[in-house]
Amino acid sequence: MPLFRKHAPARSAPPAEVELQAATPPRSLWADAFGRLAIRAIQIIVVVVVAAAIIFGLQTLTLVTIPLVLALILASAFWPAMHWMRSHGVPSLLATLITLLTIIALIGGVVWLIVWAVRNQWADLSAQAQQGFEDVLAWVKTLSFFDDDQLDAWFTQLQGFVTSAQFGSGAIAGVSAVANFVTGFVLMAVVLFFFLKDGPKLWAFLLRPFHGEDYARAHRIGGKTVAVFGAYLRGTAAVALVDAVGILIGLLILQVPLAVPLAVLVFLLAFIPIVGATLAGILAALVALVSNGLVNALFVVGVVVLVNQLEGNFLQPFLMGRSMKLHALVILVALTIGTVLGGIVGAVLAVPITAAAWGVIQVWDGPNLPARWARARPAP
Repeated sequence: MPLFRKHAPARSAPPAEVELQAATPPRSLWADAFGRLAIRAIQIIVVVVVAAAIIFGLQTLTLVTIPLVLALILASAFWPAMHWMRSHGVPSLLATLITLLTIIALIGGVVWLIVWAVRNQWADLSAQAQQGFEDVLAWVKTLSFFDDDQLDAWFTQLQGFVTSAQFGSGAIAGVSAVANFVTGFVLMAVVLFFFLKDGPKLWAFLLRPFHGEDYARAHRIGGKTVAVFGAYLRGTAAVALVDAVGILIGLLILQVPLAVPLAVLVFLLAFIPIVGATLAGILAALVALVSNGLVNALFVVGVVVLVNQLEGNFLQPFLMGRSMKLHALVILVALTIGTVLGGIVGAVLAVPITAAAWGVIQVWDGPNLPARWARARPAP
């Protein structure tokens, strides 16, 4: 018996199979058009999942995220005043307290003005509203589309809803919303205090992980965001103040009740572009219609349209600048998304956040150099 046995040579693959394996490696399966489409589809799915997770987290923590964003916007708007006081020798803590108390006084003054005006004129307005409702109901009864039985049935259903448990649960939900608002306001005030006092230090801490070009880009992004937030809030507040004063003068001349709270409401709704002015005009016209009649309401509509035209054509370009002007379609889409995600507060924050995002894109590759995909193409 031989000590060493010769092993049979290994069976080799057919030449055709070897050539096929060499010609189509696994990596090449992703190199054709279908493979690139699959890669893009996977990337889009990952981005959508991450975005959905972020949005879900923000919606879950709105009691924290919304006060943080509001505090950042307010701190950005009042940062020039803080810088001026510090440069003139005012201690940091004293400058912070002065600025914070000024902001709280402004917000509290607006709320007090609304409550005071409504309380003083509520009795007259409620009587006028009841009389106007009865007049409208009598006019509807003269139409041939409805009969008395249908109107009485609808009125009974409305009374039943007001006295139902569902309406009461809504009132309880309103009390909970007020409690959340107070909690969020206190949190915003505390965060705003630290943003005003230690804003540069907090930003320097956040920039520690970045180096080189990444550090320069992050520094540009932070500076641009603060500049856009501040300019937007200051410009919008100035435009809203002019709108409110103009409409207040018109309402006083036309002797419309609740002129002061309506003007304050115009000021607040002006922070919601396009939609806010329309809502303010509708409310003012309804109050004039109920209290003073149809002709007076038409005059109110004319005043609102005139003031809005003055705002859109002169005030906004002058006070806010063309660089921050977004296209109307972009504003409407941003308002819709903000309203769906955050309600009224989301609608208010949607436009400044969109403007800040566009400002970041404008300085992505340099102080005055937008991202490559956002650069304007040269004319052919």
